[in-house]
Amino acid sequence: MRTIFLTSLLLLIFSGCSQEKKVNNLDGKKLLEEKCTQCHNIDLPPKTFEDEKAPPMMAVAFHIKGFIKTGDESQRIPKAIAFVKDYVVSPSASKSFCDKESLKSYGVMPSQKGKVSQDELQAIAEYIFSHFTQKNLDEAQLLQNKFNSMPKGEYLAQKNNCLTCHKIDKHIIGPAFRDVAMKQGNSLEVIMKSIKNGSKKKYTNSKGAIMPAFKKLSDADIKTLGEWVLSLKLQKDKK
Repeated sequence: MRTIFLTSLLLLIFSGCSQEKKVNNLDGKKLLEEKCTQCHNIDLPPKTFEDEKAPPMMAVAFHIKGFIKTGDESQRIPKAIAFVKDYVVSPSASKSFCDKESLKSYGVMPSQKGKVSQDELQAIAEYIFSHFTQKNLDEAQLLQNKFNSMPKGEYLAQKNNCLTCHKIDKHIIGPAFRDVAMKQGNSLEVIMKSIKNGSKKKYTNSKGAIMPAFKKLSDADIKTLGEWVLSLKLQKDKK
């Protein structure tokens, strides 16, 4: 009898540990993308649109953190998380921290009861309040300002990870972009074709590395990229 009791107790304990581990391993970022992006923009810095269904998630995070009442700052985030877990399944105008104009514009969010579990909401809220912070916003804004000051072609190269394999003046996996610009026969049309369809064995120092196709890029973006690459030759000639 005692053996049966101990076995049952151990099963209960380990079952509880297993469930705890499962909850803790929930990916808040992935869940946010799956459950919330139909209505909320989750970019940082945020984007806003005239026909948006709900405010950007950054604004939601900042608003909740700012309006949660607490005499103990260490409890601000736990209380904000608890608010999210309650509000998402049982929303109402009386609970909302939105001003009257925002409520008039967006309305009260529809209840997500049955569409998201409390454990999932815990993971989502933890991620929201750790990611949408003033520090992360400032860093993202600095990076955005840097991108905004770049030529559009260089921005597209950064955005599409072209600089992982190429540098402007240095060979890595693929040739330096300036070498691409200066290679005989590399017209805008040829470079655009390479970007769109990929290429291989065009540069001896690439040791057989294959340039992948970027078919998802629009023709306009491919042209902008190609023009930027070719502009690097002109910069070299001026020097």
